[in-house]
Amino acid sequence: MAKTAGSEMGLYKEWCDHDGENKGRKCYLLLREKDTGRRAILANLVKTVRSHYDRLDRIAEDVDQLGFTTAAAILRERLPTKARSRAGDLGEILASELAEEMLEFRVPVRRMRFKDGREVPLRGDDFIGVNFCDDDGSLWLLKGEAKSRKTLNKTTITEARAALNADHGRCTPISLLFVADQMMASNDEDEAALGRLIRNEVGRKTLSKERIDHALFTLSGNGPIAALQADYDAVDKGRHHTIINLHVAYYSEFLDLVYERASDLGDV
Repeated sequence: MAKTAGSEMGLYKEWCDHDGENKGRKCYLLLREKDTGRRAILANLVKTVRSHYDRLDRIAEDVDQLGFTTAAAILRERLPTKARSRAGDLGEILASELAEEMLEFRVPVRRMRFKDGREVPLRGDDFIGVNFCDDDGSLWLLKGEAKSRKTLNKTTITEARAALNADHGRCTPISLLFVADQMMASNDEDEAALGRLIRNEVGRKTLSKERIDHALFTLSGNGPIAALQADYDAVDKGRHHTIINLHVAYYSEFLDLVYERASDLGDV
């Protein structure tokens, strides 16, 4: 695949050590926080989280027009307050960032900006990545599922794999249309053209399975479990698969820290 522009605020290189294994088109990626990794990337992580809920330039405009306190009050209206909602959102955010930083896909739409309730989970594919084939410049997609749990278990992995296998392993049409619609509304001609390509794919379904990669991202407090290894061993070899676990210590405290810092524009 051709390398696309990744996140401008890369997190993982400084935050985590990683290892795992590769077999053909399959990759099993295990990430663990470095001893000082969380401290090193916290300000960057908080800024990244904010950017998934609102454009940073709009937040800056709010600060300029209204001051830090009122701007923060506006931002807090978007941020979830319940632990389950925070976990789900942060899993999707970190998965999207990893797809851009480590998997060579661009995730063109920040879904959290379009939620109709801050505690309400979004439907459809958790994250969709786009890239292009080196050979002919044709579209290449990533269908992603993200799970965030204090204690990861086999049931969660089974649910995630079922979601990835739905629609014959293709990206969910309504999810692709959502991405396409946002891109086609852009004033950037290249963005609008890519949106058109994605929209065409919904109708034509011309991409082969070899050009629709799957990624299963897990964020957890208990580290990798046997069910993840079993999922990696069992996945269909006809497409590229990446199975990821990001293990964070003190999982609940981590969620609280990230969202408390994100909601206070005076902290970072």
